[in-house]
Amino acid sequence: YHTRDYIAGIRALSERGPVRGPLLLPWGEVDEDTVLSPGSYEAALYAAGGAMNAVSAMMEGGVRNAYALLRPPCHHATSNQAFGFCIFNNTVLAAQHARKVYGLERIMIVDWDVHHGNGTQYAFYADAGVLFVSLHQQNWYPKLAGELEQVGSGAGVGSTVNIPLPAGTGDRGYRAAFEQLVVPIGQQFRPQLILVTAGQDASWLDPMAHMMMTMRGYRQIAQLMVELAEEMCDGRLAVLQAGGYSAAYVPYCTAAVVEALLGIDLGIVDLYATSSELERCQTVLGAETLDALRGAREWHRQWWKL
Repeated sequence: YHTRDYIAGIRALSERGPVRGPLLLPWGEVDEDTVLSPGSYEAALYAAGGAMNAVSAMMEGGVRNAYALLRPPCHHATSNQAFGFCIFNNTVLAAQHARKVYGLERIMIVDWDVHHGNGTQYAFYADAGVLFVSLHQQNWYPKLAGELEQVGSGAGVGSTVNIPLPAGTGDRGYRAAFEQLVVPIGQQFRPQLILVTAGQDASWLDPMAHMMMTMRGYRQIAQLMVELAEEMCDGRLAVLQAGGYSAAYVPYCTAAVVEALLGIDLGIVDLYATSSELERCQTVLGAETLDALRGAREWHRQWWKL
């Protein structure tokens, strides 16, 4: 997916580091948010390799599903641009690995990171063999990315499904989005593999967004993905770590996702279990969220039965 010149350029910049953009170079770009240091290239290789190894472990029968705990994250990186903390696009590389090595023809990517996965969308925008579904805070980051009207091009029209959600959506709103859009579209697409770009930055304590998800909410949407994978593709589900910037709360949300993958309850008590704010995040379902879901369903009915 990434150009050879881009890979060589990132390696050379990392060896010089620390380097902060914005940089516009003959082989590509590095934006102002993506800092490169002497360890960045090696870390990015391990992250990309971890995503591909997760796919291999499932396809070769070693595991039923997988959680790949990766850094740096991935979904803003394009073929020749490091963008939004992302160097290599681990999700795109995992999908391409599944196609080239294992011959898969239908791959579903669900991106629940609170920021839009513009790099992943760009990679498969004209590709009917990859269904890209993104749930993200509307009008947030990157600018003008993830609008309903961005549905793919050419043979890929309809295979890009954006679900922009308003601030304050909360657990019930996210669950409704999965039940009303993500799951039925996935059932119609019938993927042979599901990849999740898992940013736990929609949590109510994240400093970079305002979406009010809780540990319980992440467990619920992960369980829906497990059930979809069991129904459609023999349980093959690889969850790839992406964003998440609340050092205190991201581990709880991530543990909840892993619990769903394993089908167990580790007995972890939410860090804020007694707070009224947590209860509100788990129960709110506002008019703005309902309007956004209604609008998304009506729009995507052009390509899917919803």
